[in-house]
Amino acid sequence: MSVQRKKSTKPSALQTEAPKPPAATTIKPASKFAKPKLISSKLSYKGRVFSVFTDKVEEPSGFVHTRDVIRHNGSVVILAVDESKNPADPDVILVRQFRHAAGQFLIELPAGRVDANEATLAAAKREMIEETGYRAKRWTLLTKYFASPGFLGEWMQIYIARDLREGASAPEPDENIEVFRLPLSEALALIAANKIHDGKTLIGLMLYDSARRSGRL
Repeated sequence: MSVQRKKSTKPSALQTEAPKPPAATTIKPASKFAKPKLISSKLSYKGRVFSVFTDKVEEPSGFVHTRDVIRHNGSVVILAVDESKNPADPDVILVRQFRHAAGQFLIELPAGRVDANEATLAAAKREMIEETGYRAKRWTLLTKYFASPGFLGEWMQIYIARDLREGASAPEPDENIEVFRLPLSEALALIAANKIHDGKTLIGLMLYDSARRSGRL
């Protein structure tokens, strides 16, 4: 007479449980931390794009020090995507230009500064036309971040532009821009190969890819 054994419901050593998604965390406001006190602020340099202020600051501990801060109106970044040919792997519009400060050609998302009293979405539409000639019917805010908040007050706001149509570009006299398009997968492969070094482009492409994979876009 054979005895039928019950199968164990406990996982064996070779089995692993499906990973659980991380629990959502709540960041508590920094209410216990006092803000530093601005004692004085002096304009040290005023240029066409930004100004430099020399600020004397007192920390909550009483320590007084001097900070040089670059003030800037802020910038917009445009992640223009064309989903008409392959929605699973849409094309993204990129530009290549020589950056004097970096001393090299960089692959970037189109971007530009916001003029005084200009709405950010209006600036994004203007910059995309100027640099690439493309127009878009649908616009979505992806994120806003500070480029280098240790000394730079500039923030950058990234917009996703969809339902594109081509047109004539109108770059500034000092802009020599090559416009091209790549499937998102190829742009991400360039990031993995360490061939894209521009911060706003890294942030924009990777956040966009993450949002698509999670179904938020």
